[in-house]
Amino acid sequence: MKAKIHITLKNGVLDPQGKAISGALSHLGFSGVDDVRQGKYIEIDLAETDKKKSEEIVDSMCKKLLANTVVENYRFELD
Repeated sequence: MKAKIHITLKNGVLDPQGKAISGALSHLGFSGVDDVRQGKYIEIDLAETDKKKSEEIVDSMCKKLLANTVVENYRFELD
């Protein structure tokens, strides 16, 4: 089973990389960009085939290592 994990900064958390991307887009002539927030995307292949167990495993991975839940949100989907 494959887990696709999206991790983003919570609203209100400063995002210096997002600001840098926004500035670079502006310098390259891309107008109309109001705000940029960057994040992480992670794919993990799991040996587990049970969907409920896989959800529990991925949720635990996110809480313990992949996401800093103080400043980041995460969501995932399983294929």
